Amino acid sequence: MLDSARAKRKLRIRRRISGGPDRLRLSVFRSAKHIYAQIVDDTKGNTLLTASTQTKEVREKAAGLKKTEEARLVGKLLAELCKAKNITTVVFDRNGFIYHGRVRALADGAREAGLKF
Repeated sequence: MLDSARAKRKLRIRRRISGGPDRLRLSVFRSAKHIYAQIVDDTKGNTLLTASTQTKEVREKAAGLKKTEEARLVGKLLAELCKAKNITTVVFDRNGFIYHGRVRALADGAREAGLKF
């Protein structure tokens, strides 16, 4: 993976971005069919929350929607889960993906639901 352009972008981004106890990291992974997001505490190495298009809540609401609309739902779900755990601000890690399309839709959905980054 280190030879791909995305891997190089990912390493460049991760040099600057890290999630600590005051601002956790929202990491995004986009595959051909699904999108995954997780909240990570890099100091402890723990994943605190996850949401994806494969979670039950999103699958029920996303029947017949486009992939960008599904990504927006994932962002909203993740923000709601963060509110339940009193997480208000995060650092957005696009994981080497271009901030466009589904990655942007996920970020917009999270912002709409009240998450700050």
